[in-house]
Amino acid sequence: MRVLMWAVTFVAAALATISSAAAQSFPSRPVTIIVPFPAGGPTDTLARIFADNAKGPLGQPVIVENVAGAGASIGIGRAVASPPDGYTLSLGNWTSHVGAGAIYPVSWHILQDLAPVAKFPVSTLMIVGKNDLPAKNIGELMAWMKANPGKASIANVGNGSGAHVCSVYFNEKVGVSGTFVPYKGGAPVMQDLVGNQIDLFCAEASQTLEHVRAGKMKAFVTLSEKRWGPLPDVPTMAETVSADIVLPFWHGLWAPKNTPKDVIAKLNAAVNSVFADPAVQKRIASLGMVIPTSAEATPEALAAYHKAEVEKWWPVIKAAVKQN
Repeated sequence: MRVLMWAVTFVAAALATISSAAAQSFPSRPVTIIVPFPAGGPTDTLARIFADNAKGPLGQPVIVENVAGAGASIGIGRAVASPPDGYTLSLGNWTSHVGAGAIYPVSWHILQDLAPVAKFPVSTLMIVGKNDLPAKNIGELMAWMKANPGKASIANVGNGSGAHVCSVYFNEKVGVSGTFVPYKGGAPVMQDLVGNQIDLFCAEASQTLEHVRAGKMKAFVTLSEKRWGPLPDVPTMAETVSADIVLPFWHGLWAPKNTPKDVIAKLNAAVNSVFADPAVQKRIASLGMVIPTSAEATPEALAAYHKAEVEKWWPVIKAAVKQN
């Protein structure tokens, strides 16, 4: 019996030593970040900004892999099923890591099966429309939609997405309606808005900025607490519709659950190092995004914030989808 107990203790100690050594040598090969959306969207842009600047602090290349589909659940599922060694991560946003989990039936849990690494930059949602719309501002848009119930075509990148919840909220608060048109991601919606093929979209604001400034689409209203810096002439929902329509469009980085804490710490340090770079800060600011403070970017802070967002929005999303 003593020999058996000694053997078990020895094996456990050996495994712990191996795990510790692996964590200390991390990373020894490239790290992959799964983005659960098509290339070209705002989350993909953030992933590539991070990947381009993370080789210094990590000492290894970072590869971005786009795995879209099923409201982002396919990409997240692949990350969840990956070995918990820090080499496969999930970079998502409010849609993928809050909204989708309320809608899509999956075998994993968005809070329980992922290990938070760090909160990424925060943006806002903004309702934009094609240039051919007769409305020139939010007041005229509301009047036009009331006069034409169900006529407006509204892009939807997935039930439970930020775009979907935003549009449902707007319609309910204003007392208007439209027809939702499904899309696989924000990038193809941008193409159809510029081409005057879709009427409205509640978009992550940074992906619209270039087009709005170029006069290729109209910006009507944001869901931010205060006016969005890059387009200060665009009013907020609080100013024009309802004070309770605020939806920060935040991003985050996660690893599979049971990833060693030493590995999480190294990844978190790399994130903070990248976003402390003045050149990166300038690039993020040009997108109209806000970099979280160091206190907001800890794994513990992301875990608490993520949990609060799920608890706040899941009942709302499920009710909205049931009604629509």
